[in-house]
Amino acid sequence: MDRFTPECSVPLAPRTTLGLGGSADFWASVGSEEALLRALAWARSKRVPVALLGGGSNSLVPDQGIAGLVIHQTGGVVAVRQGADEQFEIQAQAGADWDSVVSEAVDLGLQGIECLSGIPGSVGATIVQNIGAYGQEIASVVRAVRLVELATGVPQVWSARDCEFGYRHSKLKRDPGRFAVTQITLQLQRRPGATTTYPEVAAELGTTPATVQAVREAVLSVRRRKSMTLDPADPNRRSVGSFFLNPVVAAAGEAATRAGITCPQWPVGPGRIKLSAAWLVERAGFAKGYRQGKFGISTAHALALVHHGGGNTDALLQFAERIANAVFERFGVRLEREPVLMAAVPLA
Repeated sequence: MDRFTPECSVPLAPRTTLGLGGSADFWASVGSEEALLRALAWARSKRVPVALLGGGSNSLVPDQGIAGLVIHQTGGVVAVRQGADEQFEIQAQAGADWDSVVSEAVDLGLQGIECLSGIPGSVGATIVQNIGAYGQEIASVVRAVRLVELATGVPQVWSARDCEFGYRHSKLKRDPGRFAVTQITLQLQRRPGATTTYPEVAAELGTTPATVQAVREAVLSVRRRKSMTLDPADPNRRSVGSFFLNPVVAAAGEAATRAGITCPQWPVGPGRIKLSAAWLVERAGFAKGYRQGKFGISTAHALALVHHGGGNTDALLQFAERIANAVFERFGVRLEREPVLMAAVPLA
């Protein structure tokens, strides 16, 4: 086994889309499961806690940094296999860039993740967050997830059912710091049409035939207008995308009543509805372009909190709490944060 030597005192802010937070005591970039296992073995031998960082597009780094080893996974698409009846499997490493995987699938004419185009971050994070957009969700195409238990280094393979997916949630998110995704297998299909159920995407397509390529371009166009892609020239670029989840409440409950019938809402199961967090935020007094010191609301999307430079993570969290409190006071609805506050977890 090759000797493992981490880097020391590595700034994390430049490795996140918000550009906030302190440094990692130790840092390792790993491109394979074997390299991950070497890093974990070192951490166990030194009794150093571990944190994982993917693309940094959904992570909040504490101002004091991470007192432990931060492991950053890299990688790419491993294999594409064709099965029966135009079914295909794509295997990708956890550290691969998610949109690159979508692009490759679309180039092959495969359907199932084209509406998830333009979402920044790594493949492993898509499983943790159960990403979804414009009528599609990663949970619906997951065939298998390979993981490593951090404390033991023992690999496991989970099915989609094992992942216990929910709205922007999974078993991995509910039990942070226990497992690292190392590879995923997606099951996609090749057929003439593509998903166009979301009104904004359908409007963007217009009369253009809904091929997977056309849907991808339409989704990217919509996301660019909302500053939801990574663009160095965009003044809203320092964000994590949607900062709050769309709240799910009882259809006949007090929260739904106080939110009012004009709030956009969607049924999500028996007696439950999902409300538009963006609508709630704006009507609680935080319009697009609102600014408070170093932070503000994106000029393009009410759910994106933007770092304008020179701020810190604590101030961002205070700003977010102010917004959430205003929404609760007016509508009786509690907003849940979508990005994850990083923390190193002991392996013992």
